[in-house]
Amino acid sequence: MITKGIRGAITVDENSEISLKSATIELLSEIFKQNNIDKEKISHIIFTTTDDLNAAFPAKFARVDMGLTKTAMMCFHELNVKGALAMCLRILVVINCDIDFKPKFVYLKGASKLR
Repeated sequence: MITKGIRGAITVDENSEISLKSATIELLSEIFKQNNIDKEKISHIIFTTTDDLNAAFPAKFARVDMGLTKTAMMCFHELNVKGALAMCLRILVVINCDIDFKPKFVYLKGASKLR
């Protein structure tokens, strides 16, 4: 068994707790669905937001609304690079998996232009 990361990103409508919650749940749910993730195999999850998103911690919604109470999670801000996509939430889900697992990365809404 090895670990692999699954990346995803989504743009958030506004800097509010409700919008961050909606985006976090939408993106995580889609990552889980497309990759058929068994929550018990998650090693950890890293959340990053651009500097313009600071109304709430995305990990809170994963824990409270999605039941990930035993998963290690951390939230960070992205580098503030000139010209980078604004209002963006990125997620890296690290899972324990077989070597032949091929992760499907998920980019939603305005973040689809990142791929």
